[in-house]
Amino acid sequence: MKFMLMMQGTRAGWESMSKWSPAEIKAHIEFMIGFAKDLAAAGELVMAEGLDLPMNAKIVKARQGRAPLVTDGPFPEAKEFLAGFWLVDVPSAQRAIEIAAAASAAPGPGGQPLGIPIEVRQVGSAPVV
Repeated sequence: MKFMLMMQGTRAGWESMSKWSPAEIKAHIEFMIGFAKDLAAAGELVMAEGLDLPMNAKIVKARQGRAPLVTDGPFPEAKEFLAGFWLVDVPSAQRAIEIAAAASAAPGPGGQPLGIPIEVRQVGSAPVV
């Protein structure tokens, strides 16, 4: 079963990282790299990516007969944004939840777990034609 684990971020959380010490940033990045390596070694990782800053995102909307509408996004009033994701292939939803909980515990200031919200959604399959 494939699941997408989506790491949510907030502007305040992102901005607070500018106050982390170099050692805290290094520990966080090393955790994420090690976490992905462990999932890959277990044969559970399909892919994982961190995403660019939300201020660099674009929202694209098709318009019939015209060029698509492209705006900056997400909107300033957005409270949360997608910061990154893992695509895992595991035997059960319970295992996907265990992985999400481990990712949520990534270290922050003082090495304390951040408790990052991780949305877990099973990847659907296309209908058979």
